[in-house]
Amino acid sequence: MVNWDEIDTVLLDMDGTLLDLHFDNFFWLQHLPVKYAELHRVEPQVALKTLNAQMQDKVGQLEWYCLDYWSDLTGLPIAKLKVDVQHKIQFRPHVPDFLRALKAAGKRSIIVTNAHRDSVDLKVRNTGLDKLVDDIISSHDYQTPKEEQAFWQTLMEKAPFDLNSTLLIDDSIPVLESAQRYGFKHLLSICQPDSQKPKRDISEFKAVDHFSEIMPLARPSERADD
Repeated sequence: MVNWDEIDTVLLDMDGTLLDLHFDNFFWLQHLPVKYAELHRVEPQVALKTLNAQMQDKVGQLEWYCLDYWSDLTGLPIAKLKVDVQHKIQFRPHVPDFLRALKAAGKRSIIVTNAHRDSVDLKVRNTGLDKLVDDIISSHDYQTPKEEQAFWQTLMEKAPFDLNSTLLIDDSIPVLESAQRYGFKHLLSICQPDSQKPKRDISEFKAVDHFSEIMPLARPSERADD
């Protein structure tokens, strides 16, 4: 599925790719509606319907991922509320081993995420992700989401990469489509971003279930002697 001889840089999404999307889905679909209902004195289902309608208006836009935006809109401290359920932050299967294998193989690894920096920081504290990759870039750093061509252009300027030798792994089909339009040659999706939901049938792009399926080999100098 991946010809590692052709790859020197790996761009990795965070939520739903490296980390189980269950944390985010639980927070936005269960935990937040309860807190919103308590604050605004409505039923949780009414709160969920209200929040979903507001979110649908911002899908694919930077505000959809911005904790400050949702704090202002809901009247709730979103970043602090995420701490309440931080025990649900988990790696997807084989992720630490995969990231270590990338390093051993001499591949450059960069997380490119739409997550707000407060969310990134929380997940780094819980996982140590920053120690396993070369850099973590949030679309909020560039003020444009990965769904937009401007993100990839700014990324190319700030952290130059070769489109022909860079692999992007992301669970979002719209993001992969955006990267494809920009000219990426190597794209890979994720079958099961949320461990509590069924695997997806993805036809638009190649997709991997677990990272154990695409482990790169270490460089010869890094391998143990026979």
